[in-house]
Amino acid sequence: MPELPEVETVRRTLENLILNKRVTKIEVRYPKIIQTDVSDFNRILGQKIHRIDRLGKHLIFILDHDVLLIHLRMEGRFFLRDKDTALNKHEHIGFQLDHKQVLIYHDVRKFGTMHLYSIETYLSESPLAKLGAEPMTMDVNSLYDQVSKRKTEIKAILLDQTVISGLGNIYVDETLFRAKIHPTRLGISLSKLEVENILMAAREVLHKAVLLGGTTIRTFEAMDGVHGRFQNELLVHTKVGEPCPVCGTTIIKMKVKGRGTYVCPRCQN
Repeated sequence: MPELPEVETVRRTLENLILNKRVTKIEVRYPKIIQTDVSDFNRILGQKIHRIDRLGKHLIFILDHDVLLIHLRMEGRFFLRDKDTALNKHEHIGFQLDHKQVLIYHDVRKFGTMHLYSIETYLSESPLAKLGAEPMTMDVNSLYDQVSKRKTEIKAILLDQTVISGLGNIYVDETLFRAKIHPTRLGISLSKLEVENILMAAREVLHKAVLLGGTTIRTFEAMDGVHGRFQNELLVHTKVGEPCPVCGTTIIKMKVKGRGTYVCPRCQN
């Protein structure tokens, strides 16, 4: 699943390709992707794409009067092709642009979502209104206040986008390894210093991952076909059976709230 670094890579790529272009035609092959009123979707027609922002894992297309929110979920991707290109089996929405191009949304599993809101209200609407701050802007006191009240595993807490946004399975594993915190530790058991270490580690991991274009695991790749390079920097995620890069102990894989989790049992205790 694309996490913050992968979505940021997509955002930057799109920004270089489609800014200041107008939407002249829309083809919707799978309406269930659109979570707001499908009949309103055509009001995008004629509007220019002024800016592409991101909050957590959400792409935010800023238009003349409206905002299009897009969550790629498991396998959502974009392709920019020549005008009038026919959509194939896994291409569900096409935005024809005024420069003889079409921006195609491709999603094998059809899990991605799109919301259309007024530019005046989108920040107060679901899903953005429910998002926690990103690690780069999160205050340690705010994070500790939420973590210290919870009797659940720290990994599950960090995956909760209402607590802290942008982290997914890969980067939570890498964050907790760097912070030397076992993923099954309960939130209420963590000291403020340990929470601060987690936040610092998350910032370090995300910063480096963004610089390297994200992590290419399974089906994710940027729309230009360039694979992320952060997978070469992974210390524990996917490394089951390999020696820990710090202490040499064999890395194990376990389940935490149903999610595959990679741990060094010696460094993370």
